[in-house]
Amino acid sequence: MTPYPEQPWHLAGQMYLSLWLEPRSELPQVVPGTVPVTAFGRGVVGAAWVVYEDESVLHYNELLRAVLVRDGRRPRACITDIWVDNEASLAGGRALWGIPKERAVFELDRADVLEAAASTGEGALAASRFSPTWRLPGRWPVSYKVAQTLDGRLKTSQVSSKTALRFARARWTAPAHSPLSPLTRRPPLVSLTLRDFSLRFGD
Repeated sequence: MTPYPEQPWHLAGQMYLSLWLEPRSELPQVVPGTVPVTAFGRGVVGAAWVVYEDESVLHYNELLRAVLVRDGRRPRACITDIWVDNEASLAGGRALWGIPKERAVFELDRADVLEAAASTGEGALAASRFSPTWRLPGRWPVSYKVAQTLDGRLKTSQVSSKTALRFARARWTAPAHSPLSPLTRRPPLVSLTLRDFSLRFGD
């Protein structure tokens, strides 16, 4: 069994996030006990590249897709697809919080803009280019809960963070066989970079 840190995990790094409004019929399947939050037949879907570095309890790269859902009346984020390049992160995410992490290989170039790509043994998952634009002043607190399934039951986990925010122009591509291909049918509604975030995940 791969060892992993006990929760909560204290993490830091960079996130490159895009948000879409997707038709209800095209939303990925969410965990039992939750339903997507929709308005006028559309729901909110996010996809992000994350680089955990600096004082993080683990250092690794991540690609994920998540859906805004509700548990009763309470808003949650449900991670439907996620890939990492670290075995301890994969094992801990699954065992502690029911996050369905898989393995992938990442290629990241963060010189002036983000150029990112990820693939598995079955082929490419996605590629993106993020070009930062204007920055919001200060550091912003962000707090929410993630809803997953653990041992057959709904599991909610607290996430608290602070980050600098910057808007970005983003382009996503994905081959037809990728689970992320539906996101490339239309450009993102908004894209952001979460710079030098600090994050606490779990109880």
